[in-house]
Amino acid sequence: MPRLYIEEYTRILSGRQVSIACREGILRDFFAAIVNDLKFLNRQGIKTTLYHNMANRFANQKHFRALADRLPETRVVRIEADADFYATVLARRPAFKLIFLERKYLTDPQGRRLNTLSTGAARDTMQSYGHLIANASFRSALEKICNRIDQGHLDRVHILPARRHAIKHELFAVEGSGTLIANNFEERFLPVVNEDDVQLVCAILDLYKTKGYLKPRGRAYVAAHRKNFYMTQIDGIVVGCVELKTVDAQTAELGALAISTRFRGQRVGIFTVNAFMAEARRRGYTRVISLTRNPRLQSLYQAMGFVRRTPLTYARRQAQSPGTPMFVREKLSPTAA
Repeated sequence: MPRLYIEEYTRILSGRQVSIACREGILRDFFAAIVNDLKFLNRQGIKTTLYHNMANRFANQKHFRALADRLPETRVVRIEADADFYATVLARRPAFKLIFLERKYLTDPQGRRLNTLSTGAARDTMQSYGHLIANASFRSALEKICNRIDQGHLDRVHILPARRHAIKHELFAVEGSGTLIANNFEERFLPVVNEDDVQLVCAILDLYKTKGYLKPRGRAYVAAHRKNFYMTQIDGIVVGCVELKTVDAQTAELGALAISTRFRGQRVGIFTVNAFMAEARRRGYTRVISLTRNPRLQSLYQAMGFVRRTPLTYARRQAQSPGTPMFVREKLSPTAA
């Protein structure tokens, strides 16, 4: 079960509108889980709307009564059964986040869960999605979602597999539980300044514990070296971190670079490295080095003008990490572009 960062993420969501949309069969099959997640959001001060298309027949009256009794703070909207459910929901008043609950993950053709997509990326491989959602109409629904985002009517649409804690994990865990579709992510590169920041940076670093690419950095280390750590935020959510270590008067080392896999493919790594180099230049450094055995980072560095080599000047630093390739970026420009 993923760790939840309730206080940290509630600050972003409190007072905002989160809408959840699920079709009749999904609401019936996962009724208790959906209601419990909505109650949890309400306890955090988050405004909620539930859209569903459950038919108004006798067999469903117990569900209608339960929604009214258990979710007094949630606005419940029933879409007529013969209406296009997705188009009708998308045409309603905008929400800070709109969540569609489906039966399966949104995946790529290899069956891997897609964490974050722009509308362009969604369209690029649209034909491969529909059958993987176990809902034949969802391919056209994705096109409708992308159109509404492109037209500026929506900012954030989440597609989750309905299950216990799905909404809670999507909104309060680092990695989420489904797919986020958006175009206008707000990226910020900020210093780590308090214990909440330390905790979230440690959560990102923990994602890489088992990969063997990063030296262990526990909470005590991050707290003690807090002034050297920076974090990348998207929409106020910490999704990456990096450590700036002084090598000599001209050289800064880029260490502990870690990016949440949820935002892989959104150029977060490029943003983070560029922001790091800009900060290093601001602090008077003219050169950046980094040591990594991570093939993904090696490719990123080389694409950004780093050269794989070990100057004699850094032989001592290299000896501390034998067998780990060193990458050097010279002559940082004022913007580190």
